[in-house]
Amino acid sequence: MNLDKEIINFDNKEKKMHKVRENGIYLSDEQIEILNRYDINYQTCSSVMQLIYLIDDIMEEEIIEELDEIATFLEEHKYYHNTNK
Repeated sequence: MNLDKEIINFDNKEKKMHKVRENGIYLSDEQIEILNRYDINYQTCSSVMQLIYLIDDIMEEEIIEELDEIATFLEEHKYYHNTNK
């Protein structure tokens, strides 16, 4: 058993795990790193829609795949958590 490899795998899984942030938005550490790269401060957003707006504003000129994936995740999460089943 390679303990170093297992620790790295755990760290990667931990970075991809979605957590409720202080403002109530579900994001992974990995997604936050991407948002930070594009100077998008998710902490100032009071809603998922506000964060999606900031992401869309950055992508107005050009689609950025990693930001598009975050926006899609947020839209899907919002839909599934706010839809009565």
